[in-house]
Amino acid sequence: MKDFESRLKGGHPNSLGNTVEVVEDVIAENNLFNELFNCYFSKDEVVRLRTSNAMKRICKAKKSMLIPYIDRFLTDIAKIDQASTQWTLAQLFGMMKQEMTKSQIEQAKKIMKNNLEHHNDWIVLNQTMDTLTNWSKKDTDLKVWILPHLKRLSSDERKSVSGRAKKMIDKLTR
Repeated sequence: MKDFESRLKGGHPNSLGNTVEVVEDVIAENNLFNELFNCYFSKDEVVRLRTSNAMKRICKAKKSMLIPYIDRFLTDIAKIDQASTQWTLAQLFGMMKQEMTKSQIEQAKKIMKNNLEHHNDWIVLNQTMDTLTNWSKKDTDLKVWILPHLKRLSSDERKSVSGRAKKMIDKLTR
C-alpha cells in the first residue's frame, strides 16, 4: 500500500500536488492501480480531482492499465457528481474508444449526452463536445443529435463554450 489518498490530499485545490509522483509509482508497479482507482471514492473532492488527473496521465502513458476498468468508469465513476470526474470521463472515453465494446460506447454516449444536456461546468461542456463531435464524424445518429446542442451552446455567454461549439459545428458541417 502506498496510501495514495493521503498523498493526494492538501495544498491548493488547483495544484497537482503529488499527482505526478503517484502516477510514476503506479506505472512502475501496475498492481498499485486499483489502490489509486479507489481514491475516486474518497470523501475529499481534491483527492478525486487529482485521481482524475492521474487517470488521464496513466491513460496517455499506459492505456492498457485502464482497459479492465472501463465498465467501472461507465458505472461507478460516472455516478460521481463532480465536474472534474465528468470532464475526465469524456477525455478517457475519447482515448479508449478503440478498446471499448459497442455496448460500452453506447453507455459512454449516454453519459456524455446527459452531461451536454444538463451540466453547466464549462470544462465538462468543452471536453464532452470534443469527444462527441469526434465520434459524430462516423456516427450519423450522434451527429444529428449533437448539432442542435452545439447550436444552443454556440450562444453560451462563456466565450470558451460558445467558441468551442462553433468550432465543433464547423468540424461537422464542412
